[in-house]
Amino acid sequence: MEYRRTAVIKLDTPEGADASLQETVEQFKHCANTASEWCWHGDDGYHVTSKAKAERALYDQLRDETDLTANLVQKGIRRAVEAVKSGVSRLERGENTSQPHFSADSAVYDKRSATFHRDHVSLSTVDGRVECDYILPDDSETPPTKYVSDEDFEFRMAHLQYHDGDWYLHASMRKVEADEESSESESKHRTVLGVDLGVNNLAVASTGRFWPADEFNHWRQEYEKRRASLQQCGSRHAHENIESVGQKESGRFEIHLHTVANELIEEAVENDCSHIVFEDLTHIRENIPEATWQHVWAFRRLYEYVEYKAEEHKIEAIQVDPRNTSKRCSTCGFTHDDNRNGESFECQQCGYENHADYNASKNIGLQYLRRRQNAGDGGAPVDVRLNRGTLNVSGEYVPPASVEA
Repeated sequence: MEYRRTAVIKLDTPEGADASLQETVEQFKHCANTASEWCWHGDDGYHVTSKAKAERALYDQLRDETDLTANLVQKGIRRAVEAVKSGVSRLERGENTSQPHFSADSAVYDKRSATFHRDHVSLSTVDGRVECDYILPDDSETPPTKYVSDEDFEFRMAHLQYHDGDWYLHASMRKVEADEESSESESKHRTVLGVDLGVNNLAVASTGRFWPADEFNHWRQEYEKRRASLQQCGSRHAHENIESVGQKESGRFEIHLHTVANELIEEAVENDCSHIVFEDLTHIRENIPEATWQHVWAFRRLYEYVEYKAEEHKIEAIQVDPRNTSKRCSTCGFTHDDNRNGESFECQQCGYENHADYNASKNIGLQYLRRRQNAGDGGAPVDVRLNRGTLNVSGEYVPPASVEA
């Protein structure tokens, strides 16, 4: 049995946070209205009601035009698509309607752009995270206190709204009573797809699939040569051409990264994966010192594309601590600098040999398993998906015939 409730929670915003929240809401409205304009006027005379199509067309533009996180941009586009869908339904019924326009000070948050606690919330804004305490009635049986204080009610998503000088969180909450069907579901195996990022291979999956960086590196070098040649001219026309080269470079790379992201998700879907696990990109330049700024940009863009595209397939993209993933043996766990030599990996303890990036991709998946195990949250067992069979948290290989369907 499932219960859904909406808890309207007044927020106690810290000093100076109002401006950040207001600008976040303004930029969110910009995303929604831009998407509404594009969807309503349509493609070849038709209204666009596909979230995936709208995101492909507008995501990169709106990421560049705003300071919002990838998730908030995505939510702004999706809000517009839902409104356009409703408008199209009214038109089909012969009712009068017009292009949706968003003017209310409101933004949509889920668990990727907000961290919900029982007494406060951490919200992503254009200026980083803002933590706001809840202002709740003292009576524990009075909504919203009744739902917020009940650990069985889970925060799902929320609308942040500004009204009469105050900020409110309209939180959608869900409570599920255990039954036989849900217990059976929790006992099923789930698997993760580990992904290693690099200079020679943009991505390597724990299933053994490689996405070489040859094309990316070729065009990166070509565009660098063009920029260098134009910079030597020093003319105004050359400066304008440099900007044009940059736009062409970004456009070509983004198309390529969209393709890689789609294929990564296909790999996860085909292998029944619940998560796609990347290394934490915060200090990627330190972990991959040979990476250029274009590589770093590409890694972050690729993760963003996978993150929002995977949601449609109910797959979650996450990041884990990358420490030792390149020099740890995915078979026995022995960690040593001498294990890796360029693209070759040979464990100095057990003798395991393989491509270094492939070994790292398995370790990235195992890192998530260890984190989940250490969290002590119980739940269903999770394994790393390989090209054949799976790898469990102890590094033990489970052949295909033993893997639960």
